[in-house]
Amino acid sequence: MARKITMIPQTINPQTRTAMDTRTKRKVAGYARVSTDYEEQITSYEAQVDHYTNYIQSRDDWEFVKVYTDAGISATNTRHREGFNQMVEDALAGKIDLIITKSVSRFARNTVDSLTTVRKLKEKGIEVYFEKEGIYTLDSKGELLITIMSSLAQEESRSISENVTWGQRKRFADGKVSLPYSHFLGYKKGEDGLPEIVPEEAEIVRFIYRSYMNGQTSYAIAKTLTERHIPTPAGKENWRQSTIESILTNEKYKGSALLQKKFTTDFLTKKTKINEGEVPQYYIEESHEPIISPEDFEEVQAEFTRRKKLGRKYSGSTMFSAKLVCGDCGHFFGSKVWHSTSKYRRVIWQCNNKFKGEHFCSTPHLYEDEIKIRFISAFAAFFQNREMVLETCRMLLEDLSDTSALDTKIEMLTMELNDIGTLIREHIQKNAESVQNQDSYNLRYDELTEQYERKKGLLQKMQQKRIEHQSRIESMASFLRTLEKTNEPIDYFDDSIWRTTIEKVTVFHDGRMVFQFVDGTEIEA
Repeated sequence: MARKITMIPQTINPQTRTAMDTRTKRKVAGYARVSTDYEEQITSYEAQVDHYTNYIQSRDDWEFVKVYTDAGISATNTRHREGFNQMVEDALAGKIDLIITKSVSRFARNTVDSLTTVRKLKEKGIEVYFEKEGIYTLDSKGELLITIMSSLAQEESRSISENVTWGQRKRFADGKVSLPYSHFLGYKKGEDGLPEIVPEEAEIVRFIYRSYMNGQTSYAIAKTLTERHIPTPAGKENWRQSTIESILTNEKYKGSALLQKKFTTDFLTKKTKINEGEVPQYYIEESHEPIISPEDFEEVQAEFTRRKKLGRKYSGSTMFSAKLVCGDCGHFFGSKVWHSTSKYRRVIWQCNNKFKGEHFCSTPHLYEDEIKIRFISAFAAFFQNREMVLETCRMLLEDLSDTSALDTKIEMLTMELNDIGTLIREHIQKNAESVQNQDSYNLRYDELTEQYERKKGLLQKMQQKRIEHQSRIESMASFLRTLEKTNEPIDYFDDSIWRTTIEKVTVFHDGRMVFQFVDGTEIEA
């Protein structure tokens, strides 16, 4: 018996999602984008907007929505493209049926972003037309062509990124210094292309360095600048501790430049990381005029490392902070104000733990004038052996400066860590590609990760040892410079000599004070 087949006609237009017998116009929008703000690109941008406006309005079966635009924005991802994101949002809300754009590379240079967006729109029946490639995304061949074209565009973006990176590294290798001037305090770009000092801003930088060496914390300095309504390097009102620390540790303020401190790890996400040896660095001495003398800069680095080592123990506000030690309990002395609201106001120093615990510390309180007088006396006694100390310090500094053995250990541990990391990745990949005995896999994985963590711990210890070693070198160098330019005993308190020569002062219950100098010499005063 013959089968009877009846065809049921199509009633819905797959492109417009409306009945076949209706003459509803498709709501059409254009998308235009250029990736820079250069004048020639602006012309291209304006031409795209004008073209899509006229092109869409010339069609009787299309209803013009608008031309969405993004100017001066890179297209390696779509997160920061407001025009693009607004267009997609409007399309998904039913305001757009068709989007017209110049090419796949104008739409997105990231395959994932491109396909994700196209598929998201396709699910709602929204089509994208790429003029240059002649691709309609609702066409049966659309997605295959989109995938191919997007991949090509992504490779083009990779090539551009690699060329830019090569250019930057070539400038680094040639010693060409460039600063982010709009966010850098103290310098502007000079006529010769090199950093030029801005006098008013340079004074702020010097104030930060002086305050720090006078005992102020980074937090206290930031608070002071905020209260004085001095704008930050980025032009903001509130200073942060991290901003102060960045200024205090930036070698460009002493007229040198360490180039390529960070590098880009992914050209798509633009993610960067601190350069820990993965790519070359370039250090240029005397690359431009300094705001802070190299000697003062090195003193700050030594003090910065010393405070970092002390951690929360350091909370001082003057040059005596974290220098005076209680002979009873070993804690630091801190400043206290007596009679703060009267004419008898005095600042005294006493053990911070004096009245804590079961037994009170018996060490006496000290006046600042007394500390200064005793330091002058201790330095005079120390000065009697100046020549011998200088000779000893020069020999010690020469020995300290040889870090080759420590550097070799760090380099070897880094290589071993990278090798173990490679083995772990290969082990995981092998398990993903073929069937493995999971007990054996887990056992080997645990062995490798244990080795990795052990080596990582050793490397961190060596790196910390390297930092402490460098701090010792900087302290000794500052001590040596101060002693070399001091030709006779002092008869007044010099805060610079105090900072660079004294390691600590131990105060005992009977009032004795033992001054320990940076070279290890101890003198009672």
